[in-house]
Amino acid sequence: MIHLHRRLTAFAQRAHLASWALALAFGLALAGCQGKPEFRNTDVTGAEFGGDLALTGHDGKPHTLADFRGKAVVIFFGYTQCPDVCPTTLAELAEVMKQLGPDADRVQVLFVSVDPERDTQELLAHYVPAFDPRFLGLYGDAEATARTAKTFRVFYQKVPGKTPDSYTVDHTAGSYVYDTQGKLRLFIKHGTGPEPIVHDLRLLLKEAA
Repeated sequence: MIHLHRRLTAFAQRAHLASWALALAFGLALAGCQGKPEFRNTDVTGAEFGGDLALTGHDGKPHTLADFRGKAVVIFFGYTQCPDVCPTTLAELAEVMKQLGPDADRVQVLFVSVDPERDTQELLAHYVPAFDPRFLGLYGDAEATARTAKTFRVFYQKVPGKTPDSYTVDHTAGSYVYDTQGKLRLFIKHGTGPEPIVHDLRLLLKEAA
């Protein structure tokens, strides 16, 4: 009888350990699923570029990424006389802000000019907020523009036009997204559409909360 009791006790202990191990494994698996957000855009978390910028805003103030800490930041490089990619991207981001509703107040869109010769503060102040009053245009001289583009691995190059002032600028068409802690997290390809961007920004804002 004692022997049977010992066997039952040992069996109960093994069953308890097995249940605990199963629960632990399930918990770890669940934590693993919850630990990494399911972004719809390209996850570049941990990338060793795009550290910071130091440019002037169309508001006349100097800005760095630290100024927007606490907000998710979307950065797009372009120029005001761009005929296609730039206005469509800014229009898309304006739609993103509409779909975010109240959460849009926790998002900052930055438009960084790659045309330091023509994009003045006055021009940016008229062009950028026309898509959304919360958008901010940033600019610098030729040296600051080149330095910033290099930091973000953004390509840009003048393409001569019929006159010296009618040139266009070929440039990288994607956007970068930073989380509320100022860390680079996502790359958004041009033409993605607003829904995937809204989805990913909500994830980043939820992550911050």
